[in-house]
Amino acid sequence: MSVLPLVFTSGWASGINAYAVVLLLGVFGATGITDEVPDALQRPDVLIVAGVLFLCEAVADKIPYVDSVWDSVHTVIRPVAGAVVGALLAGQSGSLPDLAAGAIGGSTALTSHLVKAGTRMAVNTSPEPFSNIALSTAEDLGVAAIISFALFHPVAAAVIAGTLLLLGVAILAFLWSRIRRFRRRRAQLREERRLAAAREAGPPR
Repeated sequence: MSVLPLVFTSGWASGINAYAVVLLLGVFGATGITDEVPDALQRPDVLIVAGVLFLCEAVADKIPYVDSVWDSVHTVIRPVAGAVVGALLAGQSGSLPDLAAGAIGGSTALTSHLVKAGTRMAVNTSPEPFSNIALSTAEDLGVAAIISFALFHPVAAAVIAGTLLLLGVAILAFLWSRIRRFRRRRAQLREERRLAAAREAGPPR
């Protein structure tokens, strides 16, 4: 079977939590659960780095506004991770050119990353932190579940990932007006603080 469904699914998951994808695939390969995982992802140093960064993301991703900063930093990292994982998976199976797999994994990761980052911006308009924690936990569990499922049922997992991606794009489009209002309100508050500080400072002598 072509590795394309697994590449697509891993790309979608990488756009949400690339470190979890690398860690899960590496652990599944190293423990012999599947032989679909390339050796490069099973290396101990790769697993250790992925594990540490996963723990960092698990914390940062649940803190309002910190999660958006983290997402901004990972705008390049997640698509690159999706492309690299896709190319490695293609090289392992030999059923899809590495370049094509990298393009599919990277573009899918970029799309899901933009959906995740935009959704978090909308969630951050809420004053309470619990929605961030709930959404982050759901994302972590979803990535773990779909990567595990994809290793044994790649086509079905790819259908689920594609459905979630389309649903995420639709939700983001619906929330975009809320995001724009939030950003305008923040800019207005910053301007009001600047004017207030200027008045308190008084005229220059």
